Amino acid sequence: MSQAEDEPLTWATSTYTNSGSCVEWARPPAAVLVRDTKCRERARLRLTEPAWQAFADWTKTATV
Repeated sequence: MSQAEDEPLTWATSTYTNSGSCVEWARPPAAVLVRDTKCRERARLRLTEPAWQAFADWTKTATV
């Protein structure tokens, strides 16, 4: 679900994260923004919704 253009961004973090080394995402219209939780003031990565979905799908199969 994306947010309306004039609403403030709501950032989310994975419930699987427990190390402090993770990313947060927000859903403005027609995109997904990603940022580093350790340095929230820095640049945000803007992804299309299909690119975000591909990344999310990949993380489910990735091994560390």
